[in-house]
Amino acid sequence: VQLQASGGGLAQAGGSVNLSCVASGRAFERYDMAWFRQGPGKEREFIAGIFRTNADTYYGDSVKGRCTISRVNAENMVYLQMNSLKPEDTAVYYCNAHLRQRDYWGQGTQVTVSS
Repeated sequence: VQLQASGGGLAQAGGSVNLSCVASGRAFERYDMAWFRQGPGKEREFIAGIFRTNADTYYGDSVKGRCTISRVNAENMVYLQMNSLKPEDTAVYYCNAHLRQRDYWGQGTQVTVSS
């Protein structure tokens, strides 16, 4: 599977951002999907995940309550909505697909939050 994230850009603190990720290839519905991010000088951090089987969602502590992950299997799409943005949310956001102990990554989309 190949992944392409989009929707990043410059946002104001307190605002929102909507990220999208499109997956190419077959059987998208078989993948668990997630978003990660990597801020300047920081390690890659888990943000949100959504299971393939029941679409249950789970979130990292740093964004819990501010994020919503969703997927539309028929369109091979996964989305991330993040509200109440903070400057520390500035990062490159990556889409991740996981299947049978293998991870696939997109190229990332930059989100910059100004105070």
